[in-house]
Amino acid sequence: MAGNRRFMDEDSAHPNQDRGRRELLTGGQRPNAVVLACSDSRVPVEIVFDQGLGDLFVIRTAGEITDLSVLASLEFAVVSLGVPLVVVLGHESCGAVAAAQTALATGSMPPGFQRVLVEKVTPSLLAARSQGADTGEDFEKHHVVEIANHIVDRSPGIMERLREGLCGVVGMRYRLSDGLAEPVASYGLDIDGVPATEVH
Repeated sequence: MAGNRRFMDEDSAHPNQDRGRRELLTGGQRPNAVVLACSDSRVPVEIVFDQGLGDLFVIRTAGEITDLSVLASLEFAVVSLGVPLVVVLGHESCGAVAAAQTALATGSMPPGFQRVLVEKVTPSLLAARSQGADTGEDFEKHHVVEIANHIVDRSPGIMERLREGLCGVVGMRYRLSDGLAEPVASYGLDIDGVPATEVH
């Protein structure tokens, strides 16, 4: 979050990007966080958090959707690399969320494999609508929450680390307009203004 503030203030430090850092990383990696982010070109993860080489383990899919390979990659980061933080990073004006909204409103699905995006995102939107959500921002935030919940529910390895207090999970929504990565949900973390979800 401190790195995101530097990015917003146009005071990025560009850490860990020199030859010494490259040479150090030939011996292995120990990232500070694993980030499941949208593939959108407007949300380059290392840049918006002002991080460098080896700092973040990044997985990107359109709409932050998950499948078995994504869950396996998240577990590899948390269980095998000992990463203490999982971040789900959605964003303002998400095309996958907008496509799902359109499909719900019109009953028309996009062509080809793009329909998979709609099929994966639609349950989040239906859950959001059942709770009274009716704006794009509401849908985007709720989708991030649903993905964070899904990761915790589907990954025994991450759930175990959460119960042991060895990692936390946070959902965030990045605002294209001003560059803020705003927390919207958390497990195992105390973030001001964001209620922590209990881990069972």
